[in-house]
Amino acid sequence: MTLLRDEDLAVAFDHASRSYDALVAANPGYHAHLRRSVRRLGLPGRGEGLRLLDLGCGTGASTAALRSVLPAADITAVDASSGMLARAAAKPWADGVTLVHAPAEGLAEAGVKGPFDAVFAAYLFRNVADPDAVLATVHDLLPPGGRLGVHEYSLSGRRADRAVWTLVCRGIVQPAATALGDGPLYRHLWRSVVEFDTADRFAARIGAAGFERVRALPLPGWQTGITHTFVAARGETGR
Repeated sequence: MTLLRDEDLAVAFDHASRSYDALVAANPGYHAHLRRSVRRLGLPGRGEGLRLLDLGCGTGASTAALRSVLPAADITAVDASSGMLARAAAKPWADGVTLVHAPAEGLAEAGVKGPFDAVFAAYLFRNVADPDAVLATVHDLLPPGGRLGVHEYSLSGRRADRAVWTLVCRGIVQPAATALGDGPLYRHLWRSVVEFDTADRFAARIGAAGFERVRALPLPGWQTGITHTFVAARGETGR
């Protein structure tokens, strides 16, 4: 099986959008982990005066996490899937949340312009064809010192963590998704994780894109060694 890319992946997410929230809700700690990753950005107070970009917002789970931790911030939430974005748009948002339909590689064409005080991207970078190009775009949307937070399935490199990931996908996630008609997307999910950077490699990739103070922080529970928060700041002198 090859990875889904670009239009095929967006179409798969469109189809899966109707059941996506129910599936992720069955993942212990899913929403709490997103909130933990947002807190790790280290942004002040309730987010007063801050402008945030939620890149790859999906059905709005990451947007809700940002809103929960930083309720006073202004949030622009972007996704390439019209189906996922429609689910996000159907949720009740207070003022200060703007939803935009655009791929991560096409932000300028969609009118998404910086500077943002922080960019948060959950479960995005495995699903783009050129992660370095997206990191370069994110870098240029931030001012010097602006914060980057990435919440991503990125394995530790230990064989045991890959084995746990495979067991969960093949034993639980893929059968449930197949029953809902979304088997190809969740087979892509498994493969995209095992073929993506390890946590150390992705941290190095972020540093090579001009970010400083890069840290890869594990998340608790069964996802320890499987999911990490990456936090960094744009360098003062650029790339």
